[in-house]
Amino acid sequence: MGGGDVSGESSRDPGGLLPLTPVALNVLLALADGERHGYGIMLEVRERTGGRVRLGPGTLYGAIKRLKDGGVIEESGERPDTGEAPDDERRRYYRLTGFGGAVLAAEVERLDGLVRAARRKGAFPAPNPEGA
Repeated sequence: MGGGDVSGESSRDPGGLLPLTPVALNVLLALADGERHGYGIMLEVRERTGGRVRLGPGTLYGAIKRLKDGGVIEESGERPDTGEAPDDERRRYYRLTGFGGAVLAAEVERLDGLVRAARRKGAFPAPNPEGA
């Protein structure tokens, strides 16, 4: 997943799992706003990235297993109420754990620091705020 060992119980230090792989980061981002099943994660990532990132089943479920083993995500015992017809009972839904939220926040902070450093060095310009 990243710089740290995610098998079994982690050290509970979010920084120990950084940097996240792009796949792990995309899975965590997909779960940041709620529970999703595997196919829902695939669709969210594809939509959010404009189709530039497509997670195949092997890649996705391998990442889900590693993230679960590391205590970053967990399988939900409940099925979310989407207001739609009930879906396939075989579907498994996943959500971030509290530790997983901390890992995601630490990774976003790390990446933000890299982007700020790149801007300071002129690697790419700062965005132009609209109306400014």
